[in-house]
Amino acid sequence: MSRVRVHNFSVSLDGYGTGEGQSMEAPFGHAGERLHSWFFETRTFHQMQGRPGGGTGADDALASAWGPGIGAEIMGRNKFGPQRGPWQDEEWKGWWGPDPVFRTPVFVLTHHPRPSVEMAGGTTFHFVDATPQEVLRMAREAAGDRDVRIGGGPSTIRQFLAADLIDHLHVVLVPIVLGRGERLWDGLEELEARFPSVESVTTPSGVTHLTFARP
Repeated sequence: MSRVRVHNFSVSLDGYGTGEGQSMEAPFGHAGERLHSWFFETRTFHQMQGRPGGGTGADDALASAWGPGIGAEIMGRNKFGPQRGPWQDEEWKGWWGPDPVFRTPVFVLTHHPRPSVEMAGGTTFHFVDATPQEVLRMAREAAGDRDVRIGGGPSTIRQFLAADLIDHLHVVLVPIVLGRGERLWDGLEELEARFPSVESVTTPSGVTHLTFARP
């Protein structure tokens, strides 16, 4: 069976995976780019943007694992965009422009389903109101023999962890304190006991990569 993976998910020292006050101008709320500045410097991110350059050290080596072997992604609505409640603007097609980086089917969890949106490069957004188990079944069917990535945000990853559906969890501990926003770890006491392999790597950027994995 395909594996369920999380990659490159940044959290602050106090456990927040995004800041407070998300808007069109501030996708990560008051956190700004502080949670992800380590990633923006990597060659992997530069390649996603179609730009040359970027660092090739340990941060990039770990970041680059996010793509190979992935056949579908699941994300929460707040990763797709800042709208809340019924869709007011179905012309909005996400943060990533006409050719998103995913290039797979993407299942967006929302209480307000809408027609699928097909983008350039192989990305199609499907908007579903489903439990973690139900949407994972859909994503696995779409992914075939490849893996499914849980892309975030924190509440979506937390739901899949609570349901014990994640096989590989790569979290990046960033040395900042946000104080408010949305936390990742709430309700997940003794999470580490589910994963036989737990590894950590600290890099010159100041972040610590934590990887929890099952065989």
